Amino acid sequence: MNNKKLGTFGGVFTPSILTILGVIMYLRFGWVVGNVGLIGTLLIVTLSTSITFLTSLSIASISTNTQVKAGGAYYMISRSLGVEIGGALGIPLYLAQTFSVALYVMGFAESLVAIFPALNIKVVGIVSTLALGGLALFSTKATIKAQYVILFVIVLSLLSLFFGGAIENSSIEMWGVPAARSVGFWQVFAVFFPAVTGIMAGVNMSGDLKNASRSIPRGTFLAVGTGYLIYMALPIILASRADASTLVSDPLIMRRIALWGGAILLGVWGASLSSAVGSLLGAPGASGSYAR
Repeated sequence: MNNKKLGTFGGVFTPSILTILGVIMYLRFGWVVGNVGLIGTLLIVTLSTSITFLTSLSIASISTNTQVKAGGAYYMISRSLGVEIGGALGIPLYLAQTFSVALYVMGFAESLVAIFPALNIKVVGIVSTLALGGLALFSTKATIKAQYVILFVIVLSLLSLFFGGAIENSSIEMWGVPAARSVGFWQVFAVFFPAVTGIMAGVNMSGDLKNASRSIPRGTFLAVGTGYLIYMALPIILASRADASTLVSDPLIMRRIALWGGAILLGVWGASLSSAVGSLLGAPGASGSYAR
């Protein structure tokens, strides 16, 4: 039975890093760099990741000092703070995971319809939800294997962006566009911060792990570190290849910068679907643990 369960890479790292490298990275990161500049973006990434890292330390402390079973974040909270607090948070956690599926699927459907206007957004959303739900219901391992494909697509999109070129002559702007046209630092921080909070996707897989007490801290720290390195490198690429005003005005600026723009679209779709899959896998664990 234990042989059918997941290890650190497939069960924790993969869902976590796929949620971290999500739609905010593709559609809003250029906007972040354009508004606060290279230095401001690096500060936001470091501050955001520091908060996530502190949360990861708490997760590691709990998971290595008690037996972690199915239920993910709810199970860990209820065993460390008490059943009352865990129960109060269990239902909101479940609802948050459930509603997020609709959010991610709609994001995928809208981006797909934007490229193929002949498609119906409602039909695309329904078909996508049924397909992802059926995959998650059929087999957690099959779902994780599908996430490996999505991870490959995201890596491909990042490589395409790295080997791309500048779209205009511009110097690296350290503090973004002029203050009259920019959004404040903390407003930009609020938009970016959700991008680094994907560690719960791995924690919520606790019931499917071979050794949750070992895999959760290792996979979580690895995902946070990998995400931090990528998010520290991307601002340098964006700031050196496009003017701040262009970064702010074009949500799909990465598509223009990349060597192959299609890889960025595939990355956006993959990020949306992987986040939806992570919520589909995490929500039943929280609700099932709460019921017990």
